Amino acid sequence: MKRLLILLSLLAVVAVVAPKSPKRLAFANGTVSDVSRHPEPVHTVQIRRGSNGDFAVQAKINGIAAPMVIDTGATSVVLTYETAKAVGVPLELLEYNVDVQTAGGQTKAARLWLDRMAIGKLVERSVQALVVPRGQMKTNLLGMSFLDRLDGFEVRADHLVMRGFQEPVDLRSDRRS
Repeated sequence: MKRLLILLSLLAVVAVVAPKSPKRLAFANGTVSDVSRHPEPVHTVQIRRGSNGDFAVQAKINGIAAPMVIDTGATSVVLTYETAKAVGVPLELLEYNVDVQTAGGQTKAARLWLDRMAIGKLVERSVQALVVPRGQMKTNLLGMSFLDRLDGFEVRADHLVMRGFQEPVDLRSDRRS
């Protein structure tokens, strides 16, 4: 009996002292540990520089293809009126009250949030964007409101490399019944 009590005591000590993985700790505590809050970059997209010197991509906005030019000088993603219409933006509800400077001069734009925007496997949700009135721009711009959400981006020779994060996993969904 004494040996059984000693064995049970040792097992209890090992269970308390043994290191636990961050996922197990988060599961046990019902919270996410610091390690799990900072996801590792997992997706990389490379874009080749075009003959005109621009980096052009085919984005998907709310599932609809939209050609874009990457513009690190643009504070926001900027959509043409035509693209905004194609991706289902309710244009009649927009207020054109944001001053913007385009290649064609100064104009007003409307602020909105895109539900989902993807460049390859890089996916962001609730991306701030601007829409310019019909005829004000010919090209959609992939600006900093998308690029700032990435782990990083850099130009290497004639390629722009963008690194993104894996979407967070809800650790509570791993519970077994």
